Amino acid sequence: MSVNRQLVVFDFDWSLADQDSDRWIFEVLAPDLRRKMRQSKDAVQWTDSVAASLREAHARGITREEIEQTLVSMPFHPAMVRAVKDLKAQGKTTFFCLSNANEVFIKTILKSKGLEDLFDEIITNPAEWDESGLLKVRRRIDPSGPQHKCSVGCSPNMCKGEELIAFLERHQPAFDRVVYIGDGSNDFCPILRMRAQDRCLCRSFRGLQKRILSEGEAAGLKCELKYWGGAWEVEELFKELH
Repeated sequence: MSVNRQLVVFDFDWSLADQDSDRWIFEVLAPDLRRKMRQSKDAVQWTDSVAASLREAHARGITREEIEQTLVSMPFHPAMVRAVKDLKAQGKTTFFCLSNANEVFIKTILKSKGLEDLFDEIITNPAEWDESGLLKVRRRIDPSGPQHKCSVGCSPNMCKGEELIAFLERHQPAFDRVVYIGDGSNDFCPILRMRAQDRCLCRSFRGLQKRILSEGEAAGLKCELKYWGGAWEVEELFKELH
């Protein structure tokens, strides 16, 4: 297949990064809040839970500096940094981030790895620091407004499938190939929108693989599937995309 123009779409947590930023912050700085988030995960929407936990952490005196230092210490494999830098340097690949984390977490980590210019767009939950040092996070889709129409099972804050289609419509003409790197069950919706010439690099033994194996055939999944466990394997797979 001749590819002159391709799109690489990354989920962030457990896909580009080697940990989950929402969980990492509290596991390091306030483990009791992390425990509370786990216990309430079926009752409280996840982005709302992160926002509430950040407010509680701020009330305890946990500072912006502590949060930023914790973010930059989060595991992020050097092989993944090499892989994306090498592929971007080839000049024919557009990078797009589609994540249920938030703007501040993602941008802080990317900057610390020298990857602040990797992505053409980052679609995620909005976040900003206020003057007191509180990180305010909110859902991408406001709960008081119109909601997405996804029937695949995306989180209320974002339908990744709709976001992928909207990105593709903004960036015509069509890409020769789309490559999606993801791990979670909410990455199932966007890969259902992909074509036979497209490719999903699915992290093994996590929610996305479970959904592919249980629902993929019935849902009409068309794209090529490749599985990986460590970032060094993504680096190998990216060499096939040059």
